[in-house]
Amino acid sequence: MLEVNSPPVPETGVTIAEAARRTGVSAHTLRYYERAGLVVTDVGRTTGGRRRYRERDLHWILVCTKLRATGMPIRTIRRYAELVTEGRGNEKDRLALLEAHRAGVLEQLAQLEENLELIDHKIDVYRGRMAAGDADRVWAPRG
Repeated sequence: MLEVNSPPVPETGVTIAEAARRTGVSAHTLRYYERAGLVVTDVGRTTGGRRRYRERDLHWILVCTKLRATGMPIRTIRRYAELVTEGRGNEKDRLALLEAHRAGVLEQLAQLEENLELIDHKIDVYRGRMAAGDADRVWAPRG
């Protein structure tokens, strides 16, 4: 994740190592994002061909990592990147894509909440049994 107290990115950009450090992803992942068509701008290059990431590149990478972390497939992130790259006029498509993903994330959250309730219940059972002194009988075979 971009560090809040990081110095601003110079106009000339930062190296791939610095971009990796600032975004929290590996240099390998940064290269992959480019190859997979997820980067919406052309990452600058030095005369020697080395990548130079600008502030907007780092912010876009952060968007990609957040979308990935919420389970958005690479192909959907690629489609979103394509829409952003196309520019104005497709905002409804972008919105629809993000709303559909949000609905899926909300469904995942609901499932996680349900699973957490079960875990909390089991914790309560174990704590109760331990307090009663018979925790060794939880799930003990009946004999």
